[in-house]
Amino acid sequence: MNHLNDQRVNEKRRAMMKAVSASSLALAGGAATLGAGTANAAIGDDPWGRAKEIVDRLNKPRRFRDQDFPITDFGAAQCKLVKIKAWISHDDQATVETQAPGSHDCYPAIKAAIEACHKAGGGRVVIPSGNWFVAGPIVLLSNVHVHLKKGANVLFSTQPTDYAKYGEFDCGKHGKLVITRWQGNDCLNFASPIYAYGADNIALTGEDWTSILNGQGGVPFNGKDGDCWWTWKGKNRTINPASQANTPGYVEGKLTQRLPNPINPKSLKDVAPHLTEAERLHIQGEGERWRADEQYLPALSEAGVPLAQRVFGLGHFLRPTMIHLIGCTNVLLEGYEVKDTPFWQHHPVHCRDIVIRNVHCNSKGPNSDGFDPESCDMVLIEGCTFDTGDDCIAIKAGKDLDVQYGPSQNIVVQKCIMQSGHGAVTLGSEMAGGIQNVYAQDLVFENIHWATDPLNTAIRLKTNMNRGGYLKNFYVRNVKIPNGVQTSPSFYASLPNSPIESKTVAVAAGAVVTFDCDYTPTADTVRTRPPVVDNVQISNVTVGNVEVKKGAKKGQKAACYQAIVILGPVSNNYNGPQPMPQVPPVTNVTISDCDFGTTVSTEQPYFLYNVRGLKLNRVKIGGTEYNTTLSA
Repeated sequence: MNHLNDQRVNEKRRAMMKAVSASSLALAGGAATLGAGTANAAIGDDPWGRAKEIVDRLNKPRRFRDQDFPITDFGAAQCKLVKIKAWISHDDQATVETQAPGSHDCYPAIKAAIEACHKAGGGRVVIPSGNWFVAGPIVLLSNVHVHLKKGANVLFSTQPTDYAKYGEFDCGKHGKLVITRWQGNDCLNFASPIYAYGADNIALTGEDWTSILNGQGGVPFNGKDGDCWWTWKGKNRTINPASQANTPGYVEGKLTQRLPNPINPKSLKDVAPHLTEAERLHIQGEGERWRADEQYLPALSEAGVPLAQRVFGLGHFLRPTMIHLIGCTNVLLEGYEVKDTPFWQHHPVHCRDIVIRNVHCNSKGPNSDGFDPESCDMVLIEGCTFDTGDDCIAIKAGKDLDVQYGPSQNIVVQKCIMQSGHGAVTLGSEMAGGIQNVYAQDLVFENIHWATDPLNTAIRLKTNMNRGGYLKNFYVRNVKIPNGVQTSPSFYASLPNSPIESKTVAVAAGAVVTFDCDYTPTADTVRTRPPVVDNVQISNVTVGNVEVKKGAKKGQKAACYQAIVILGPVSNNYNGPQPMPQVPPVTNVTISDCDFGTTVSTEQPYFLYNVRGLKLNRVKIGGTEYNTTLSA
C-alpha cells in the first residue's frame, strides 16, 4: 500500500463518518437525539413506549424518483442453468442449479444502470424475472432503489477474483479492494456481492421470496469439486459439537482462515515497530496461531496498525459478507430471499435509520449469521424469517481497538420467526463499543428442525475479557418457543486456572437464556477489557417440550438442557497490567412471567456465576414456580 492510497483511505473514512454524523443530527428528532436521551434510561421508564417511538420514526415511507432503469436496457441478458453437486450446509451436499459455463456477465449492465439512476437524481433499478449471473459486486449509490421482480434469481460469481477487480484501492497482488469490516475489525478486503459505502437513501427490495440473491457459498470455485467459499472457514477448534464441528470439504493442513498464512509477517514488529517487546508478545501470544488470517487481523487492531496497512484480499481467506453497508443512512431492505452466502448474510456497519422487513435469511453454511447490525443507530428488524448456520440476529459493536463507530443502539426486533441457528436474538460477541437500548418483542422461535438441526439457544449474550464492551437496557417480551431449544449441552474450552472447568457450563447450546461473559476465552490472546451487563428485562417467554433425542433422558420430554445460564465475567482470565480493573458482576436482570418447560438437567435447572440480584418473578421451570432473587 503506497502513501497515496494510505491518504485516500483516511480521507474516505473521515468523509463518511462526517456525513453519517450530519445525517443523524438532521433526522427529525433524529437518532442521535434519541440515543442521547435514552442511553442511561432507568428501569422505571417505559421501555416499550420508547420502542414504539423508534418504530414510528422508521416506518415512514422511503421516497425515490419515479423512474425505472431496467438492467436489460443496459445490456443484461439471462443465463441458462446447469445442475451441480454443492454443499448446502455444514454437513450436507445436494444437487443445485448454477449458471452454465460461459454465461453472460450482468455486472457491467447493473453497474451502468445504477450509475445512470444515481446521475439522474435517483429512481429504481429493476432486475426482471429470470436468471441473472453477476461476476462482481453490486455497489449501491445514493437515492438508488434496486428492485428484484417476482422470479428474479441473481446468482453471484463463486470466483474470489471477481470481488478483487473493481475496488477503489489497488493493493497489487492482493487485488483492487474496498474498505470492509470483518468480525469487528477494519481492513481492506474483497468487495461483498452487494456493497455500499457512505450512501444515503438506498433500498434493496423484492416482490416476494422468489426474488432471490444467491451467494452460492457452497458451489465449488472450479464448477466441479474442491474449494468453495465455505471451505475457507477451516475446521473449528471448539469442543462444542453443535457449533460448526464440520466444514465442507475440509482437508487437514490445507490453508484456511484458521491456519497460519505464510504470507503474513513472522513477527508483529515487521508491521508495528512502535510496539515494545512486551507488547508484541502480549498480542502475538505463543506459537504461530496469530499468523492465521482470522487472528492476524485482530492482532493488527490491537497493535494500532492503520487501516491502509491491513491488506487482505487475494492470498488470504477472509470471506466477504453478502450484503455489506458501511456508513449509510436511510436504508430499506425488504421482501427478498438471500441464500447460501459466503459469510454473514447482512452486515450494516455505522449505519443510521435502517429497516429490514419481510426478508428470508436462508443460509446454512459456516458463519451464516442472518442480520448483524454493527455500531448502528435506529434499526428496525421486522417480519423476517431466519434459517441460518450461525446466529439468526447478532448485534455487534466493534472489536479490539476498532471502536470509533461507537455503540449499537435504539434497535427494535419484532414479529420475526427463527428456525435453525446458534442464537435467535444474540448480542455480541464483537461488542467492544457497547450495546444499549435493544427491544425484542412478539417473536416466534419456531425451531421446526428441532430433531435434526435445533436452535442452540434463544436469547443470547456473548462476550469475554477481550471483547469487553457493555450491554445496557435490553428488553424482551412475548416470545413463543413451541419446540424448545437444543436439549443436549454444548460447551467451550476454558483457560487454565479458570474457576470454570471445561465441559461443565452449557453456554454454547442448551439453555433458553444464555448470558456468556466468558465466550470462547481461548480464542483471544489479549484479555484486558472486563464487560459490563446491566438492566435486562425478559418477560412472557413460553417454551414447549419435545422428545429428547440423545443422552440419559432420551425419549423423555424436555424444552432445554437448562432454562437459564448466566456466566458473568471471569476475573481469573485477565492478563493485562496491574492493578486489574474492576470486574463487575452481571446486575439488574429481571425475568418475569415465563414458562421455560422441563429441563433435562433437573438437578441444576439454571446456572449462575458472578451474578448479583437476578430476580425471578412468576417463572416456571419444570412445573415449579420461582419467586426469588439470586446471586452467585
